[in-house]
Amino acid sequence: MQVTYWLEHAWLDPEVEPGVVVEVSRDGRIADVRTGVGTPPPGATVLRGLTVPGLANAHSHAFHRALRSTVQVGSGTFWTWREVMYSVADRLTPDTYHALARAVYAEMALAGISTVGEFHYLHHAPGGTPYDDPNAMGEALIAAAAEAGIRITLLDTAYVSSGFGKEPDRHQRRFSDGTTEAWAERATLLKDRDHARIGAAIHSVRAVPADQLDTVAEWAGTRGAPLHVHLSEQTAENEACLAAHDCTPTRLLADHGVLGPNTTGVHNTHLTDEDIALLGGSGTGTCMCPTTERDLADGIGPAVALQKEGSPLSLGSDSHAVIDLFEEARAMELNERLRTRTRGHWTAAALLRAAT
Repeated sequence: MQVTYWLEHAWLDPEVEPGVVVEVSRDGRIADVRTGVGTPPPGATVLRGLTVPGLANAHSHAFHRALRSTVQVGSGTFWTWREVMYSVADRLTPDTYHALARAVYAEMALAGISTVGEFHYLHHAPGGTPYDDPNAMGEALIAAAAEAGIRITLLDTAYVSSGFGKEPDRHQRRFSDGTTEAWAERATLLKDRDHARIGAAIHSVRAVPADQLDTVAEWAGTRGAPLHVHLSEQTAENEACLAAHDCTPTRLLADHGVLGPNTTGVHNTHLTDEDIALLGGSGTGTCMCPTTERDLADGIGPAVALQKEGSPLSLGSDSHAVIDLFEEARAMELNERLRTRTRGHWTAAALLRAAT
């Protein structure tokens, strides 16, 4: 049975239109949009005020929500924060992760978020032993999203090493399948469903050896699946990549076929001019997570330059220090004002486009 909504005002990118009718089919998908309808049709549900699309949270680590209020005080760096994060990850089971993620996704729904991209690398039991269902943790996230009433793209993440040429440490064994071939075998067992889409992620160039990057890229490419990657979040990552491969992380990804319109770099903070050209020229997306980037003292990424070069912008709440996509959009603009000492880098419509 189709449902009809009459919207007093609706944002239809890039304008606000009065009198909009939206027809929604039984499977929850929008079937038709009509403008210029001055009065509600018979039987229509009336929505007064301004209606905007559901917000899209393009980068989430659901278990990081448990860190809120424990890491916002005191001193340190990303690397000291990471040790606290690992201690939280060590304690989670499929059941407790399901309960935590359901609460996180419910908080997102209350904040107007209708879709989340979950960058999922907490795959196995402590020590790296697979569960009887090797995707028990991912299935817990998919179920949590359904119960909270949001859609999820599960970005199942390849995580093989702790650094260039280094084996995973004791915490990271939970994240690792050993090789990207083994990762692909496990990820292939996950299936799309009405509210869930399966995508892929490369945790970072630190966590996936260069000669295994193409395995993940090809897996995503053959399925037309989205592919995400943490990129140049830390200057230490760039320095280690230069030492190991004599190039930046962006160049390494480009040389191994990772970049492209179905790929999104997350953070993209510490980039060279060549990196920006590679990302923009390939149509690779950029997901900025300003509230997390400021919380972890990561730095301010060159969002304006990336967009001008052709990299589409999206936003994520990442570690969930705050779950508010409007704040992420506001912070992206305000960060750029602080960096450049000039105002007005994006219109309100452009910021809303990134948030949706």
